[in-house]
Amino acid sequence: MNANTCIQPPQFLPLSPLYQQKFHIFTQKPQSLKPTKKSCYFSIRVCDYSFKGGVFRTQKSRVKCSVSEVEEQKDKQQKVVKRAYPFHKIEPKWQSYWEKNQTFRTPDEVDTSKPKFYVLDMFPYPSGAGLHVGHPLGYTATDILARLKRMQGYNVLHPMGWDAFGLPAEQYAIETGTHPKITTLRNINRFRSQLKSLGFSYDWDREISTTEPQYYKWTQWIFLQLLKRGLAYQAEVPVNWCPALGTVLANEEVVDGVSERGGHSVIRKPMRQWMLKITAYADRLLEDLDDLDWPESVKEMQRNWIGRSEGAELEFCVLNSDGKERDIKITVYTTRPDTVFGATYLVVAPEHSLLPSLMSLSQRESVEEYKDLSSRKSELERTELQKEKTGIFSGCYAKNPANGEAIPIWVADYVLGSYGTGAIMAVPAHDTRDYEFATKYDIPIRWVVKPDNDDFSDSGKAYEGGGSILNSSSSTSGLDINGLHSKVAASKVIEWADTTGNGKKKVNYKLRDWLFARQRYWGEPIPVVFLQDSGETAPILETDLPLALPELDDFTPTGTGEPPLAKAVSWVKTTDPSSGKPAMRETSTMPQWAGSCWYYLRYMDPKNSKELVDKTKRKVLEFWHKVLYDIGVVSTKEPFKCVINQGIILGEVQYTAFKNPDGNYVSADSADLSGEIIQEIIPEEKVIKSGDSFVLKGDPGIRLIARAHKMSKSRGNVVNPDDVVSEYGADSLRLYEMFMGPFRDSKTWSTSGIEEMEQWQSTREPSFEQLRSLYKCIAKVTEEIEGTRFNTGISAMMEFINAAYKWDTLPRSVVEEFVLLLSPYAPHIAEELWFRLGHLNSLAYEPFPKANPDYLKESTVVLPVQINGKMRGTIQIEEGCSEEDAFRLVSQDAKLSKLLDGKSIKKRIYVPGKILNVILGPQNIKAGVR
Repeated sequence: MNANTCIQPPQFLPLSPLYQQKFHIFTQKPQSLKPTKKSCYFSIRVCDYSFKGGVFRTQKSRVKCSVSEVEEQKDKQQKVVKRAYPFHKIEPKWQSYWEKNQTFRTPDEVDTSKPKFYVLDMFPYPSGAGLHVGHPLGYTATDILARLKRMQGYNVLHPMGWDAFGLPAEQYAIETGTHPKITTLRNINRFRSQLKSLGFSYDWDREISTTEPQYYKWTQWIFLQLLKRGLAYQAEVPVNWCPALGTVLANEEVVDGVSERGGHSVIRKPMRQWMLKITAYADRLLEDLDDLDWPESVKEMQRNWIGRSEGAELEFCVLNSDGKERDIKITVYTTRPDTVFGATYLVVAPEHSLLPSLMSLSQRESVEEYKDLSSRKSELERTELQKEKTGIFSGCYAKNPANGEAIPIWVADYVLGSYGTGAIMAVPAHDTRDYEFATKYDIPIRWVVKPDNDDFSDSGKAYEGGGSILNSSSSTSGLDINGLHSKVAASKVIEWADTTGNGKKKVNYKLRDWLFARQRYWGEPIPVVFLQDSGETAPILETDLPLALPELDDFTPTGTGEPPLAKAVSWVKTTDPSSGKPAMRETSTMPQWAGSCWYYLRYMDPKNSKELVDKTKRKVLEFWHKVLYDIGVVSTKEPFKCVINQGIILGEVQYTAFKNPDGNYVSADSADLSGEIIQEIIPEEKVIKSGDSFVLKGDPGIRLIARAHKMSKSRGNVVNPDDVVSEYGADSLRLYEMFMGPFRDSKTWSTSGIEEMEQWQSTREPSFEQLRSLYKCIAKVTEEIEGTRFNTGISAMMEFINAAYKWDTLPRSVVEEFVLLLSPYAPHIAEELWFRLGHLNSLAYEPFPKANPDYLKESTVVLPVQINGKMRGTIQIEEGCSEEDAFRLVSQDAKLSKLLDGKSIKKRIYVPGKILNVILGPQNIKAGVR
């Protein structure tokens, strides 16, 4: 048996860590005890931390037990080694307490003298897979903030709900025949149970679900307000149509030309759809970004998404086979009108409305084939810069208005029909995409911009910057911009185009109107009808809301392109509420994100049946919020003043080895990954680290690839938080996820890491140094929580614990302050410790500790201590410390005091702040303060 084996007796498990006993085993061979074959005796030193008189004291004693008893204790210890404290009893106990006492309920009528703090988590979709350990990362962070703010005296709103409509539930219903409402409720119950097991301080009285009629009544009401203001309309637009799923898909639901769910083929085709006119709010969306406390990267992403640009619309007249102008003009949008003389061809999108009129007879079949191929690509695929550009000549030409030159019209899918005019003038010398296309199809490249600081030359790539204009003059058109700088030239071209009728100034946006219809069953019904005699659209009355989703047993696609709701014949046939004429209901439903556009408002007033949110309570996305602001429903221009992005948690590191066709391992350095190489996942126990690389333990010459992947069921690297909570406890999981690294960074999961975190969990007047250590910890933890640097906050608490372990006593006041400090991170154990310290109420609303600035001043110095002229150690003293106080600290020091014990003090030599030398006399008397 090892000399320092530690055994935790099961009978002490119900006690909190401050009361636990530790048994240190060491071998001893007393003369009176002789080992036998059956047993051998050892002496056991017992360290008992007892609480008496406001001070935690250490007592030591010895008992005897046999080897068999020790081994029995070891067996029991091994069974409970994961439970250094009984979280399996403590955590459910406090979760039950919080629920019974509604500890975190935000009252309807709050104390208006207190500041407000709204901590919002992103709306989760309750899938059948349940949570994985990546989900609690953000939830734990917001919970820490919510708990901190409650203890700092804020009125805190911290709610939770479910974004529960959508395609996954519908597809599961089709596959199993189970109604999506049943599976959705089952999934919600599982998610709720998992979240509660992690101790999150949500106000569950405010729980909402987008699938409940009392909620989507107001989603429908908002749609009617958009319709009244012309912000909701119908149009025929190209969409991602999935025949197998029988529905339109959003761009993010299409990957490499197939549906993300199911891998079904997706095509682009025009369909009449409901749209939301977000473009009407483009400028306001941009302007209001400046007032927000968002990460600059997020604001820049928003700006790029909106994509405001200033340029010109120019008209290119289409030519017939004789080179004469037809009565068809192609309008192009360009941000570089200064380069118009460099336009050597036009490109129209495959879905351009004029394309049927632009195809020559000889090219028609080829163009139609190209259109069909393009329809199978997503917009993301079509616009990826690294992809090789493809296109087809239309067989037709247009006239460049600037110089009268006939230039070819091409069809290429790198141009989108939904952006700008769906056509561009291609200037290959000064646009990278155009250059690649022109080079591939041998189209002329004409340079019209000379860089300001570089010698002009054909560098083999496009130059996209500004400079002096050249090769840009025409007596026919009357336009001459040679020698002008790009910006001046652009203005002159716009002025010329406007004067001659060849174009006009134009502000454009990448932002496009939102597609707001899905051919699905499981979604919010759109509250409009179509008159049978005229097809005219009519809204249903607001007093008739909610328009409830009808019950259906068959959710499968109709095969005709009609949504599944078309099967609810008795529901579809209705009358116009205003005229009483026969009408048909809209059978498309709203997209999944409809209900999540405004959920943060409903949390303020979740049970209101008369208003979306009470006007007095609303005072406590983007487009929808601005519309609601315009109609007086909300009082702020932007919904969120501060947004924090979290990193993702990757699965545990996987080690990949490579084998050649003969089955022999080859090093990753030399493996030809494009050849016939077999990949094999190597278990961690067969891997060692060599320098910066990982190699096979049995063959260090074989280098492996070590990589952590995003958690997914397909990779089999998903870690279920239920398993972690069962083995280590919720507080351990919370602490570990916050300690893994900076909150905004991606992090790799490690089970060994959470084991270490679990092991960390564990009154006389405090001294100056004890208070200094405590207040430094308080200041650091408070600062780090409010700065969302949770990992460094944990580090500060660890440093404090390490210091406290060295103290002879733990003053009660210091322990209580630290428990409060710990509570936002590890609320269960903190509540238990608080209770065992004699408090009968929850600590959730106890004042959060504040650091005393007097103890944060760095005014201490290290004082060397000599005894009889020989250096024996050091002590920490305050600047200006007197000789008496310095000697008192020496007398209290564990090491130095032993050297003084029983000796007389002959003399003390003290140089303030420099040294203390104690000269001892020969008398055998106890040292004391002179």
